[in-house]
Amino acid sequence: MPTSSLATGKEKRRAGFLTPAQALIEQRDTRSWGMAMQNLRDDLTKLLQAEQAFISDGAILKNAVIEAALNMDARLLELLMQSDTIKAHFFTEVAGALVFDKVKFQDFVSNKAFLLDSYTAFKNRIGLTDGRGDYLSQSRDVVLAWPYKDCVLEGGMTKEDRGRNEVFWNTTLAPDDITRLFEPKVLTGWERWDAEAVAEGKAKPVGAVSEDDNLLIKGNNLLALHSLKARYAGKVKLIYIDPPYNTDDDGFRYNDRFNHSSWLTFMRNRLEVAKQLLAQDGAIFVNIDFNEAHYLKVLMDEVFGVANFQREIIWRIGWLSGFKTAANNFIRNHDTILFYAKHAASLNFNKVYIPKEEFGKRFNDGQVKDLVADLESRGLTKTDAKDVNRH
Repeated sequence: MPTSSLATGKEKRRAGFLTPAQALIEQRDTRSWGMAMQNLRDDLTKLLQAEQAFISDGAILKNAVIEAALNMDARLLELLMQSDTIKAHFFTEVAGALVFDKVKFQDFVSNKAFLLDSYTAFKNRIGLTDGRGDYLSQSRDVVLAWPYKDCVLEGGMTKEDRGRNEVFWNTTLAPDDITRLFEPKVLTGWERWDAEAVAEGKAKPVGAVSEDDNLLIKGNNLLALHSLKARYAGKVKLIYIDPPYNTDDDGFRYNDRFNHSSWLTFMRNRLEVAKQLLAQDGAIFVNIDFNEAHYLKVLMDEVFGVANFQREIIWRIGWLSGFKTAANNFIRNHDTILFYAKHAASLNFNKVYIPKEEFGKRFNDGQVKDLVADLESRGLTKTDAKDVNRH
């Protein structure tokens, strides 16, 4: 049977074994399959565009979607379950339960046929790209990586723990140990301290704990946070964290020799559960110094999402005097607070203004004159100093 020497193997098989009618049916089936895949892509695109965590500058973050799938992210699974087409394609029913095929989903999303523009090497706007041609702003490949990132660090919290080696539980190899670690724990030794108890110097017994009670829990904060989830998940309006700064002169360094890797693992584990505790309109503030601030910013971008970053707050930690002035460089006199929302669109930020009368009391004419005199003594010209007075 004659065939062209340039024909592909598939074309040779068609020429050798398919009648014209069979070839027509195969073409029609191929077109139907292509339309089905296009519909699947369209449905998936619409669903993903509804979740802010997967969108940047109006484009879908393909790698963020893949990472969410591999982590069995609840937000992603809830989205996918909304479409019968997608549910039928990526879920399998086993013993009455739906099982998500994350490998199949990853292969589908990674395919060049999905979000074609994400795989174009040269685009119609300027920007930094990775090795595959994806814009860095649209890629979750550019994330902070460190040893033990896929682990849980228990983190000794007492002075007795200080001398021991830290235990890293791998999320894949030790799931049972992690499950036991995260299970709610019984909190014991309850005491109630109110104004009356403080005055008497004696704690009161605790009969019951209400939603309005303020709780001070002493112990391992990772275990405490997971123990609070059952009651407070999705209800906390604000979280403030003042973690160890990972410096040699911390008053209490938790336990160790935390290097960058173990410190980042320590923080990631706690930030992830803190996010679960936050209400939809909640916010988190983390106080940190220069030693880990930049690592922490990238880590929090990953945990909370870049779109939910609100502000980097700079606050003065003291006065420029004494041994600080001996530094052979610019004098550091501030620390940083990183401010993130759980969901930026839901955050209600209430501005607080100083009443004009109160402001006037704080900065009366005498104080302004003293300030001008002080600035002048420090080297400002008299004209510049008077400009301060006028403003």
